[in-house]
Amino acid sequence: MQDADMDQDTNSPFLLQTFRKASFDEAGDVARLHRYVVRTCLPFLPDLHTPEEDLWYFTNRFFPEHQVWVYAEGSIKGYCGFREGWVSHLYVGPEVQGKGVGSMLLRKAMEAHSPLRLWVFQRNTPAISFYERHGFRLIETTDGAGNEEKEPDALYEWTV
Repeated sequence: MQDADMDQDTNSPFLLQTFRKASFDEAGDVARLHRYVVRTCLPFLPDLHTPEEDLWYFTNRFFPEHQVWVYAEGSIKGYCGFREGWVSHLYVGPEVQGKGVGSMLLRKAMEAHSPLRLWVFQRNTPAISFYERHGFRLIETTDGAGNEEKEPDALYEWTV
């Protein structure tokens, strides 16, 4: 998960006009944004999947199993996928980080479900700070042996 969002004005009319539930036919756009943000903001992660595999995953697994919300500014610049109990993905393009986009997307998941858990890579300190500012608390760390990236991660939880 990636977001170095500094939680600025999240009530901006511009943001509210471009924040919406994603349609299934946007799975490819979300998959492309995901790949872009991971490659740009999390360069320490291995490139394990092809763009075609990403598209298959988002179309056949992620979208059918999650509620997906996006922030669009011409194209999709951020997204959050969540389901009961979990925020599975929250990624915001670097060009809109620090503008409240991640906060608005996370808030949508928090309004829909409590408690919520999420995994974050331990080296992704901007995301960890972001989640802690939003009330998530560390409940477990791992050495990464259980994730496909083999990267140490941390489990966080939020509850009302």
